Amino acid sequence: MALASEHSAIRIELAYAQNDNLLFQERIYRENASLWLHKSLAGIVIKAAKTLKEHGYRLILYDGLRTIEAQRKMLQTEIVRHNPHWLEEPRLLSPPGAGAHPRGMAIDCSLETPDGILVDMGTPFDFLSENAEPEHNPAHRDHPYHPDQIIKNRSILNDAMTSAASELKTELVLLPQEWWDFRLPSHIYEAYEPLHDRDLPPPVQMTNQDL
Repeated sequence: MALASEHSAIRIELAYAQNDNLLFQERIYRENASLWLHKSLAGIVIKAAKTLKEHGYRLILYDGLRTIEAQRKMLQTEIVRHNPHWLEEPRLLSPPGAGAHPRGMAIDCSLETPDGILVDMGTPFDFLSENAEPEHNPAHRDHPYHPDQIIKNRSILNDAMTSAASELKTELVLLPQEWWDFRLPSHIYEAYEPLHDRDLPPPVQMTNQDL
């Protein structure tokens, strides 16, 4: 299911369709790629966005479906070539086909005000810490050193997403290491094969590669 702006409750900023994304610093997706999600997760996102709008926030969406080809392109970027330890266990970057993103069952998101001012979450989206442990990783949901306002801001997003999932009777996992990542549980997404671009019709394909 493709997501678009829902009565100004959602803004899509597909991070990896841009050259200046924080982590890879080069474009991964097609420039005109769209954000796609499995319909179960899309329903949660839309419901959460409507709730957040009532409380004066807009949901900003950074990434959803990430095909196998896109994951491979990420591992071939210059910054990853210069940091090969990111691919050593415990890996900081997933191998192609792993996880919920290549099944459209994970969403990366944050909050902003209606006039486009980002809400402070303690780190930007896609902040990568060399040490993933909570004490050393400010992007971790259990990082112990954030001020109360950042904890409150994260709770607003978490509560909206988890409440929407509960209302729709769908399980939702909050990835511990990344405050922006919400996904369906592994016992659901592992029942599906990860998606190649070649498996998809042209409007849904994320990259220009067929690897």
